[in-house]
Amino acid sequence: MKTLLYSLLAVGLMLPQFGAAQEEAGELGKIWSYPIVYQYDEEVTWYFDLSGTTFTELEDLYIWIWSPSEPDAGNWENSSDFAKLSYQENGVWSITLIPTEYFSMSAADIAASTGFWLRLKNKDGSKQSGVGQIPYTLFDDFESSSELIRSYPNKPSIDEGLSILFNANLADGFEGAESVHLHSGLNDWEVTQEYQAWLPEISSKTQFKDLGGGIYKIDLIPSEYYGTEEGYIMTTLNFLIVVKDWAASSSDQLLTAAEYIAPPPPEFKFFPLQISQKDFLGMIRTNNERGVTSLKYIIKAADKVITGELKGNMDRIIGFVDLVTALDGMNTLNQIHIKVVDTNDQLVIDTDIPLKR
Repeated sequence: MKTLLYSLLAVGLMLPQFGAAQEEAGELGKIWSYPIVYQYDEEVTWYFDLSGTTFTELEDLYIWIWSPSEPDAGNWENSSDFAKLSYQENGVWSITLIPTEYFSMSAADIAASTGFWLRLKNKDGSKQSGVGQIPYTLFDDFESSSELIRSYPNKPSIDEGLSILFNANLADGFEGAESVHLHSGLNDWEVTQEYQAWLPEISSKTQFKDLGGGIYKIDLIPSEYYGTEEGYIMTTLNFLIVVKDWAASSSDQLLTAAEYIAPPPPEFKFFPLQISQKDFLGMIRTNNERGVTSLKYIIKAADKVITGELKGNMDRIIGFVDLVTALDGMNTLNQIHIKVVDTNDQLVIDTDIPLKR
């Protein structure tokens, strides 16, 4: 408990101090990395899901990180280029770095710190996210374990990162191996990525990274690594590990994939079900796609056009249109036409709505 209190106190003391009021963009969503597990002197990409915030893909965003060190100290109002994030898609940004280089610290000093604490912000610091922490998974116990293979996660998903560790000390024929490779396939070898020693590009693609001490690691995203079509469902990953030129190989290995759960489809509704021009027209859309946090509408009533935007998040976007004021004096209307598009200008609905008299 005392250690936890000291860690929280240290984080609080290292929070950047701001001289002016900041616009709060919202709390950070999911934060993850690729590779899934990595050493502090390895290149890693950190990903930030900002789809639930008010940041937009048109903004330049930067990382402001103060633990384990503060690389951009003194530049809150003018972030440096090295701290700039890259926009991916669907409200996700990323930054690629090597921790020991970025923080100018040894791996041991980073490991002894309170971790990676940060905010995300715009260039001049007038808009900021809540405080977040990059998750980090220790795996230094693998070398002393009796496991030949360990995967992160234990049950991989086809579109997410996977790290496989291999302890060559527990496999015959791997001592002094020049290189170690993955020979593998999905769903009982239905889709394969064979190790082909005579093809340099395949040899490189399938090669494990040597972490020293007989420990090896390979990182991949199954859908990209195996080139599967969109919608392909992975149930198993079958593999064995081989020495260069097939001088030796491990026993057959099997990973069971995570259960595939299809997201519920988006649902859009008007309410109430019957309206007149003396009502407020309500609109709600739930289960929105990643990155969809607003709806834009165009309402045509005879020669009059009403436009607007409803804000929300991926779970729910809801709002009302004041027809009472907008249609005041237009007493002969029988219907209105409404078109709604999402954040990405994808059509949600395009329809006529009758008006009760």
